[in-house]
Amino acid sequence: MTYAPKSDFLTQLIERGYVADCTDYEGLDRALLAGPVTAYIGYDATAASLHVGHLLNIMMLRIFQKTGNRPITLMGGGTTKVGDPSFRSDERPLLDDAAIQRNIDGMQKVFDRYLDYGPGAATMLNNAEWLDDLNYLTFLREIGRHFSVNRMLSFESVKSRLDREQSLSFLEFNYMILQAYDFLELNRRYGCQLQMGGSDQWGNIVNGIDLTRRVDDKVIWGLTSPLLTTSDGRKMGKSAGGAIWLNGDMLSPYEFWQFWRNTTDADVGRFLKLYTELPLDECDRLAALGGSEINLAKVRLANEVTALLHGPEAAARAEATARAVFEQGGAGGDLEVALIDAAALSGGLSVVQALVRSGLVPSGKEVKRLIAEGGLRLNNEPVTDAQRMLDADAIGEGLKVSIGKKKHRILRIG
Repeated sequence: MTYAPKSDFLTQLIERGYVADCTDYEGLDRALLAGPVTAYIGYDATAASLHVGHLLNIMMLRIFQKTGNRPITLMGGGTTKVGDPSFRSDERPLLDDAAIQRNIDGMQKVFDRYLDYGPGAATMLNNAEWLDDLNYLTFLREIGRHFSVNRMLSFESVKSRLDREQSLSFLEFNYMILQAYDFLELNRRYGCQLQMGGSDQWGNIVNGIDLTRRVDDKVIWGLTSPLLTTSDGRKMGKSAGGAIWLNGDMLSPYEFWQFWRNTTDADVGRFLKLYTELPLDECDRLAALGGSEINLAKVRLANEVTALLHGPEAAARAEATARAVFEQGGAGGDLEVALIDAAALSGGLSVVQALVRSGLVPSGKEVKRLIAEGGLRLNNEPVTDAQRMLDADAIGEGLKVSIGKKKHRILRIG
């Protein structure tokens, strides 16, 4: 991107790596300078908690508010009844009203940590307010006529599903029309001029912009963030143990802290810029630390992210617990170290081979049994794949191996 923004919001987002694409950088930048602007991100209530995959866009809303603008968190009480088919291989299970409301209540706990709600501040809305009572024939005549089925079929989120010959129900096909209608309604009711979301929502966002132009002759904008994967190719927010939930009753602050502490070296600098509020020069300084000192950056990352979500005291407790478990083995003495030959590791070893070679587990059969029973953890993260590979980067200055609940060792290269 060659455009150099002048507004504080766009400048911060671009410098910190939040932006994948925008429908009109210059037009949005001018609106932000004239500000304040109202923007929204939509969240369907498909689970009782948001997860780490949502955190990037939550941070965007936080920056949006801190730069003097008005964020809307739109709960999909209506659209959840349909289900977003984007890049999915099957239809989402349908939830009843009570389950949807429970999920919205759970998600609100997270937003309360990152945004200030109230008069003139952030607003939480539910699209069931205007979707639940739509008159079907009126909606088809006034809204549906503006959508080309040919164009809808061309969007990658739909096309990829059809190309794989996987069923797409008529119910799901309506989702993109309803999301576009959300943007139109938010513009009419609240003067909302911007929708943000992950880059997988680009087609849905463009639909809303086009609909609003056609129906009300209004100019509005869309801004997307990249869909992040970690340097080892995993989708951000996923681990061997499942989703990294943001609600403390679904994932403890300690486990959340550990997720960030276990960040790979290559991801530290990027994650510091995206998930903390540290100045950019401090992020760069920490990312440049070499050798074992990079672990200081990982602890800083874990503390900063955990403090934002769960509070500074929870972050401090998590770090203290981690030090007790990792450095003293949780029982007052240093953890024993098991060595693995560097030459054997040069080509990469499966976790089964590595633990047998190190002498930590007597046989590959025993390692596989531990994995199958959920009894093996690496840096406190459950191992579920016996084919998982370990190399020098994965072991680093020391990889904590937990066998069952009481046996802990440090695996090192030697």
